[in-house]
Amino acid sequence: MQSKILNTLLLISWFLPFKLHALPEMIIGEETIDPGIHLIFECGIKDDIAPNAFFLDENETDVHIEMLANWSESAPIGSVPGGHVAYLKVSLIVKNEMTNTSVTVNLVPHLNLSDNLHYAQNIKLPGKIDDKYTLKFIIEPPVNGSLGMHYDWRQEVGKLLSSGGSFTFDSLDFSKIAIATRR
Repeated sequence: MQSKILNTLLLISWFLPFKLHALPEMIIGEETIDPGIHLIFECGIKDDIAPNAFFLDENETDVHIEMLANWSESAPIGSVPGGHVAYLKVSLIVKNEMTNTSVTVNLVPHLNLSDNLHYAQNIKLPGKIDDKYTLKFIIEPPVNGSLGMHYDWRQEVGKLLSSGGSFTFDSLDFSKIAIATRR
């Protein structure tokens, strides 16, 4: 009996370090844009993002909004399925549905151990954490001159990495994520 209890405790203690990578995230939605780019929109727990001079301090943040952009199986030849799609210009409008106040931010490249490269930003919500919010993600092609386009891509796929798109999600409740902490 003691052996079973000891084995159970050892097994539980072995899983404890993995808890950091299993923090709650809210999947807001999933979409696909051409050419074969799979998008996942998430709300995560506020985090300490460096360099501090460029990102909102964790203690001033309510939520961490993310967009994962990865090549799908239907992506053009040479694209690695699951690989990060870089150089997209991503902006986000966060609108409080009760007060109609809003804030606009740019989601910029971030790197962590759970998602690897993704677009994200720490955000102070324009209202109470238990208000309902509408998020509008606006994805645009890379800034002109920031990505060189080879002849084969231009001939087979097009003159843009992607034309992008706009995706809106309504009636979002971030209260559970906003009160959670990572440490």
